[in-house]
Order: sequence, then C-alpha cells, then structure tokens
Amino acid sequence: MLRHLPLLLLVVTGAGVLSGALLHLSGAGTSGDVAWQATGALGAAYALWTVVESLRHSRLGVDLIALLALVGALAVGEVLAAGVISVMLASGRSLEAWAAGRATRDLRALLERAPRSAHRYTPGGLETVSLEQVVPGDVLMVGSGELVPVDGLLVGPAVLDESALTGEALPVERSGGDPVRSGVANAGRPFDLRTTATAAGSTYSGIVRLVSAAEAEQPPFVRMADRYALLFLGLTLLGAGAAWLFGGAVRAVAVLVVATPCPLILGAPVALVSGLSRAARRGIVFKGAGVLERLASCTTILFDKTGTLTAGRPQLGAVVTAGTMDPDEVLQMAGSLDQMSPHVLAAAVVRGAVERGLDLRLPREVEEVPGQGIRGTVDGHRVALGKAGWVGVRGRPGWAKSARRRATLDGALTVFVAVDGAPAGVLILEDPLRNDAARTIRALRRGGIERVVMVTGDRLEVAESVGAAIGVDAVAAERSPAEKLDLVRTERLRSPTVMVGDGINDAPALALADGGVALGARGATVSSEAADAVLMVDRLDRLGEGRAIAHRTRRIALESVVAGMAMSLAAMAVAAMGRLPAVWGALLQEGIDVAVILNALRALGAPAAGMRLDRESTELARRFEEEHRAIRADADQLRAAADTLGELDAEASLAAVTRAHKMLVEQVIPHEEAEDEVLYPAIDRAIGGANPTGPMSREHAEIAHQVRRLGQLLDEIGSDGLDQEDVIELRRLLYGLAAVLALHTAQEDESYLSLGEDRPAAASG
Repeated sequence: MLRHLPLLLLVVTGAGVLSGALLHLSGAGTSGDVAWQATGALGAAYALWTVVESLRHSRLGVDLIALLALVGALAVGEVLAAGVISVMLASGRSLEAWAAGRATRDLRALLERAPRSAHRYTPGGLETVSLEQVVPGDVLMVGSGELVPVDGLLVGPAVLDESALTGEALPVERSGGDPVRSGVANAGRPFDLRTTATAAGSTYSGIVRLVSAAEAEQPPFVRMADRYALLFLGLTLLGAGAAWLFGGAVRAVAVLVVATPCPLILGAPVALVSGLSRAARRGIVFKGAGVLERLASCTTILFDKTGTLTAGRPQLGAVVTAGTMDPDEVLQMAGSLDQMSPHVLAAAVVRGAVERGLDLRLPREVEEVPGQGIRGTVDGHRVALGKAGWVGVRGRPGWAKSARRRATLDGALTVFVAVDGAPAGVLILEDPLRNDAARTIRALRRGGIERVVMVTGDRLEVAESVGAAIGVDAVAAERSPAEKLDLVRTERLRSPTVMVGDGINDAPALALADGGVALGARGATVSSEAADAVLMVDRLDRLGEGRAIAHRTRRIALESVVAGMAMSLAAMAVAAMGRLPAVWGALLQEGIDVAVILNALRALGAPAAGMRLDRESTELARRFEEEHRAIRADADQLRAAADTLGELDAEASLAAVTRAHKMLVEQVIPHEEAEDEVLYPAIDRAIGGANPTGPMSREHAEIAHQVRRLGQLLDEIGSDGLDQEDVIELRRLLYGLAAVLALHTAQEDESYLSLGEDRPAAASG
C-alpha cells in the first residue's frame, strides 16, 4: 500500500485542484478556494509524514522545504499555489517511484524469476519437490521453458538460454557432462540434470544475494547528496528569510516553492541504480552502487592469470608424433580411449579430437590407474595414455625431448601415447590466453587505468611470457594467496586498486582490494561472494564494459545534480526578486525535477564503448572461429611433417609433406579466400575507417604465395629425388607456414572474431 501512496496522492490532489478550478469557473469561488485549501492541507500532511519518517532513520527530511512552502502558502492565502505544490509533491514522488522501478527492473527480474521447485526422479517416478529438498546427487528433469533450479551436470545434450545471466542473446548447445548453472532456461527439449549443489549453494542463489545487497546499500555519492541537501536547506531558509525581509511573506513562499532539492536527492540515486540495472543486463552484477563508484575511480588493476586471463581449462595444443603414425591417428586413438575417463585432461583430449572432426570409436577392456594413466583396446589395438614411463617411453628420444621443452616453456602439460606397446606420440595440453585478454587491457588503459599487474602462482618464465603477450606493466609470479594479499596492500598504497580473479585462492585478495571483480560464469561461489562485482558471462571484455558503465553513470549522476541545482538556484533568485509567482514556481520546479530524472535515466543506455558486431556478422565470426581450431591443427600437421624430414626415409618424408601440402590447398586456402570474400567486408563495415582488415588480407596473400612455393618445390623434387638441400628448404617452408598460420589466426581471433556478442566461451586463440 505504501508503495502506491504517491500515486494515490497524485490522483487525489490532482482531482482537488481540478475541482477547485471548475468551481471557480462556475461562479462558486469560495467553494473552489476550500477545495484548493483542502488539497494544500493534504499535501502538507503528506510532507509532514515523510519528514517524520526521515527523522526516524536519523536523517533530516529534505521534504522539510516542501512542508514549509505548503504551510507558508496556506498562511498567506495562496491556496491555489498550495494546491499546485501538493500536486507537484505527489507527482515528484510518483515520478521518483517510477524511475526507481524502471531503473531496477533488470535487477528485480533476476530476483522474481528465481526457481522455487524442482522435478526429481524417485523410485516411484517423477515428483515435484521444493528446492530445499534437493541434495547433491539427485537427478532432476528440467522441462522445456523451465529454469535450471540448482547447479549440476547434464546427463545428456541440452539447448540453454543463458541470456538472463550472461546477456548473450542466442541459445547455446551443451553436451552430456557439461556443467550447468542454476537460473538458465531450457530452450529445447526436456533434459536430465545430476545436481552438484544445494539450492542455497548454487549460482543463482549467490546472484540473488548480490542483487539484494545492491538494492540495500546506500552509495557514497548518494550520502554526499544528502549532506549537500542539508546545506541547500540552510541556504534556502536564508534566501526565504531575505525575501520575506525585503519583499514580504508572499515572496518568501515563492522562494520556498522553487527551492526543493529534488534534483539533488533524486538525480544521483536514479542514475546510479540505472547504472546497476544496465550492468546487470550485460551480465555484470555489482553488490551496490558504491562498488560502481569505486570501480570508476580506480587506476590500478591486478589480474589473476589462470582462469582469468587464460581459458581456465586444459585444451589440446599440439600432437607430436614419434614418426610411426600420423598426428590425427594418434589423437583418434587417444580420444577414443579417453572417452571412458572422468579425468579433466581426458575431457580436453576428447574435445580436441571432436573439434578436428575425428571419428572416435568405443574402447574395450579399459583400465585406469590413478596418477599414472589409462589403457584399453581401440579397433583391435592396445592403447595406453599417461606418463612417459608408464606407457613405455624410455630414455630421451628427440621427439619427446622437443615436446617436453615446448611444454615447459609454455607452461603446458604432456600426455604420452603408446599403441601396441610402442611409443606413438605425445599430446600437449595448454591453458591458452583468452581471445579478448589483450584487447580488454588496451580498452582499460584507454578508459583511465594507469597500471596493470598480472599476479599468478605459476613459474616466472611462464608468467613473463603471458604478460609480454598481453601487455601488462608488471608480473608477480609464484605468489601464494597470502602473498597476493601483500601485493594488493602494496598497490593500494599507490592508488585505488581493482583485483580481478576467479578461484578460491583469489577470494582474500578480492575482498581486500578497493574493488574486487570475480569471474563467476563457472559458478566460482567463494570468489563471487568475496568480490564486490561478478561477471556472469565468461568474457573478460565485460570488465572494460563494466568500467565504462561505471564512468558514464557517475558522470551522469554528477551532471544531473549540478544542472538541477543550478536551475533551482536560478529560479530561487528570480522568485526572490518577485518575478516568479508561487504557482508558476511550482510548475517550473516540477519541470526541473522531470528533466533531472530523465537525464539520470540515460544511465540505462549503453556507453559509447568498443565495437560490436551485429547479429549476422557475429554468426560469421562464430563460423570462422570454429574453422580456426582446424587451422591450428593443420599448423601442427605442418610442424609434424617438418619434424619427419631426415628422420624417415625419403619416400615416407615426401609422402608426409605431400599430405601437408594437399591439406593447405584443400582446407587452408579456401578458408582464407572465404574470409576475404565474406568475413572481412562485414568486419570493415563494423569497424569503419579505410580498409581496417587490409593488413590481414596481405597476410592471406603471403600464405597463398608460400603454399604455391611449397607445391613448386615438391614438383621439382618429384623428378630429381630428395637431397639434403631439399630437406632444408622444405623444413624452412613448413616451419614458416606453421608459424604464420598460428600467428595469423591468433591475430584474427583477438582483433576481430572476439568482437562478436555470442562466441563460444573461452575459445583458444
């Protein structure tokens, strides 16, 4: 009822002023004055109630000015002005309530859609139970259009709408075994979910707590506005007293009428809550408007590495063979066997094989030894995966030494493969940089961040390599959680500091920093609870967008306050000179209030930050990003072919190089041509300027040229036979093409393809 009181008061006071006017027009002026007087008295009673309510919360009610204006107007017989002031007071409060509701709509939407029940399988069939009854290990059925009630793992494939949490518009497809967060919607057929958490410990409950905190906290800017409102109250009383002294009570009432501090008390809160709502719509949940203000003022940012700047899960980086099998054959055997393993590295191997389009077979006689590896039979071959000694790699063969060196330098892991008792190769599993990491850091620098530090527990060599690739100012490696805390303390002495992380070990640093931002897309509950803000979409570039929203919101709040108060002070001066009657002053002040609130609501809009691809171009970006995974596998094939030169006989070496050349002609060159014809024009339209993709097209031409040279060299060798000079030239071409392809796809992923709104989370690049 109290929530609708301003609207009810507006209806009653509006009817009172209108009825008084009609009575005057009909000749019943005395009755009309009574109607206006009653309307003014009703407004005064409401103003008195709001003042008392403010005092109950230990605040001097800023509606005191409105109360004084109403009492003064009634005292000097300005009954029409009193009635109009009452209407303006009610309309201002109604407008404030509407604006707050509009601004918090996206925040409240998260709360209102929270699941409250679940469909659980029992021995007797399917039953609907309250969320409090769901425990980890239960199997639930999620119907079409329903929300996932708790965190869990998919039993089978599903199509999910994650837009409410992430801001991503398009549904995403998930496979059996993939983790799913509570709060996302089932956009396809019903599916089964094996729960991994209770309702209270699930992702969506954490979001609800964050949003509740965001609505409850009073930010520093708003508290500052309240203090200035009190100063403005004193200034108003002095102005009204001076007007009374030099012009009488009527002029003093006119000053009071236009002196309401609504621009000050409405502009900042409405703008800040609008900014919170805009952020929530983009998958960025702030715990309060104070957090938004702090993020806007910080100039130093600390990034955790693993899972924040990197993808956070192992991915297949390369396949190095022992020379007896093709890389795809080795991976096919390994992927087929690893289908039966629950190990996190096994999932990466299977995913890598599927992405390369390999046909996985069902293994038999599978045995897994914890800490060592897994063995079984695939298509009649005995296959083993795991540590080098366990699968039978003896000594330090050249291919194994090369793979280990590469893994050490890149901070990657190795999984050795043996087929029929003989070493076949090694899989290199890495944690690649996010495509948008370097671009995000550049955007943050443009937005006012002066110092970027990467902090990690990894070795110094690996950390420095990553830091150099993304352009940080300093690298703090081999740091424990306690040492991360020390680093945050040190950086805070220099300037206000933001900490960005995703893991449990980041939680203390997130809590200590001036602003802690957690990547909560994968349900990192501990870090999300410790942080001040949570990115609910697995995209690092939303951090830059969040800071842009914070900057814009703070600027709009300040603009609203300054402009509104300037207009109010100008109106007070005019009223003090006797040039603005009380009735017209009330109407003018209402216009000022409306203008201030509408300006504050601009914070709901998107900041002018960054480039974004439209829906059609985003679909193109997703297509070519998928193809880049195959291109990176092709680069591995080129390196493998180069490695075999000189290791195998001439005929086998030439066969491997010929297969690599055929792959380039049939897969890589058509991909590059399609980018020139289809993708680059779309990117040019989105970015603008004079041919921004021109340098990339030039790289395409160089790749095509080198492929032609490889073909010509193979033609010459075919007639003359393979000699040492040919081996050197072939290696040079193959290694060069592999390096150019890897660099080129990484550049495209970072500069262009990561601009899409709906790209797969944490893709390699």
